[in-house]
Amino acid sequence: MEIRIDNLKGKEIANFLQQHIEDMKAVSPPESKHALDLQGLQVPEITFWTIYDDGKVLGCGALKEVDPYHGEVKSMRVCASARGQGIGSKLLSHIVEEARSRNYRSLKLETGSMPFFDPARKLYSKHGFSYCGPFGSYKEDPNSVFMELHINA
Repeated sequence: MEIRIDNLKGKEIANFLQQHIEDMKAVSPPESKHALDLQGLQVPEITFWTIYDDGKVLGCGALKEVDPYHGEVKSMRVCASARGQGIGSKLLSHIVEEARSRNYRSLKLETGSMPFFDPARKLYSKHGFSYCGPFGSYKEDPNSVFMELHINA
């Protein structure tokens, strides 16, 4: 298994991210969908990683630099056939370590409040994230949950 920075130019990752967008549309009302599309991820402040095994995309995740001291976890996804195998945990650990190496003070994220997102919330809690209020441009939303991890304090 290999985690590598992805330039988001390959067809496989484009299809993988499109599936992510489709899943988010299926479970979240339009005003509560915050998943970034391919173009939204191709900005300088976002570093995007893909985890591969035997050339197949198993998962992805991104780190957005909010400012020199804070980051946001974006686009965490593990393919359905690989869920429950620790891939999300490995990817999230990688993102947290990158945030530490950048000397961020905190990492925040937004995820859904619906049952579909229970595994994601459990993963984030397992890695030390706790619930917090909306941040940045996010607004209070019954379909959203906000979490934060304090690091390098």
